[in-house]
Amino acid sequence: MTRLLQVTTPTPPLLPPVADPTFIVDRVTEMVMMTLVLIGVVIVAVKVFGPIARAWARKLEGKVGDPQIHADLEQMREQLGEVDTLRARVDELEERLEFSERLLTQRRDQEMLPRGEPRA
Repeated sequence: MTRLLQVTTPTPPLLPPVADPTFIVDRVTEMVMMTLVLIGVVIVAVKVFGPIARAWARKLEGKVGDPQIHADLEQMREQLGEVDTLRARVDELEERLEFSERLLTQRRDQEMLPRGEPRA
């Protein structure tokens, strides 16, 4: 006869697992590194895209360009206004000249016509 011996192993109590301290340190280090990288990316983005965004905003507001260019443009606009005034004066002088020419032509035509004898 063989006898079987039955051995029972005790089940361990259900306790929460103990966290490995190196695992926690690795996770904290990883989070700190990710935060530093994110801050670095934000700083680079602000430095690079900040001037681009400001230039775009100035363009939308119509403030793009050198102040000298704006001054030259304003001077040209004033000169264009003066040219328009002078053009109107030239048009008026042309009309007067044409009127004078018509009067002179009429007088010359009248002088060329034979004069009739006065009727009694």
